Amino acid sequence: MAEKIINNLMNSTFIENQSPADFNSTVDRLTKEIEKKSWKLSHIYDLQKTLDNFGKIVLPVKIFSICNPDHSGRILEKDTERIVSSMMPCRVSVYEKHDGKTYISRMNSFIVASGFGGIIEQVMTDSAKEVEDIIEKTLQSY
Repeated sequence: MAEKIINNLMNSTFIENQSPADFNSTVDRLTKEIEKKSWKLSHIYDLQKTLDNFGKIVLPVKIFSICNPDHSGRILEKDTERIVSSMMPCRVSVYEKHDGKTYISRMNSFIVASGFGGIIEQVMTDSAKEVEDIIEKTLQSY
């Protein structure tokens, strides 16, 4: 019962898509789409490399921290909304699973945003639409 609840929570809180491309191509495609959409790539965390430094072997996984200053500025300029800054910037993950396929995941910002209302909901919804567009274009076969 608890496992089913956890799976339902994960499936509603996060979105995962299989990429038609391999890991490195997906990373390259995502990087290009982020730049095309005028988002800023703050940092890419290579968790495989980080964990390898501690003797832990995992499959490839990179976390993209991306930001749109127009969106984030709408939240950060007001003291009452800054509390959600711990969820910033947006994060998108590219990883490989043991099935040999590559996946992209991210938080379902539409679901999370709906609990806030006001400017936070607006900004998160606007951001989510753009991030979904970036991912959709990344996943298209070239």
